Amino acid sequence: MALTIVAERPDTLDSQTLIGELDDHLDQLYPPDSRHGFNPDKLIREGVEFFVMRYNEELVGCGGVKFFAGDYAEVKRMYVRPTYRGMGFAKRMLERLEEVACQRQLPLLRLETGIYQIEAIGLYKRMGFERIGPFGEYILDPLSIFYEKRVG
Repeated sequence: MALTIVAERPDTLDSQTLIGELDDHLDQLYPPDSRHGFNPDKLIREGVEFFVMRYNEELVGCGGVKFFAGDYAEVKRMYVRPTYRGMGFAKRMLERLEEVACQRQLPLLRLETGIYQIEAIGLYKRMGFERIGPFGEYILDPLSIFYEKRVG
């Protein structure tokens, strides 16, 4: 039984499958104005380092990290399929994204998530993320929560 997290282009079939599942899930929870996820083309354009996770060759989840020169990295498109939740896979992906931020010598890892993603919020808190206000291009949105963590 092997868990792998490998860098993969966001426009591969597996990446697009996971991003599509995440979008379908978020479509049920939030209006378009409160959704900030990048599509595969924008992930590539914005230079997001993207990863796909597999367990015993089965597609489990994905996540990416966008870099802001010298300031911080941002978690993008993190997702674990429902059948694999509660097994520590999201924690492993988040640890990998933290490693990437550290390798780039960025002191902070930030993210935006929605208020209805209770499992994700719990994970971020357990992993040491603290709530902050909007950052970067985000604006205050009652359906969004923002977090950051010192890394490195």
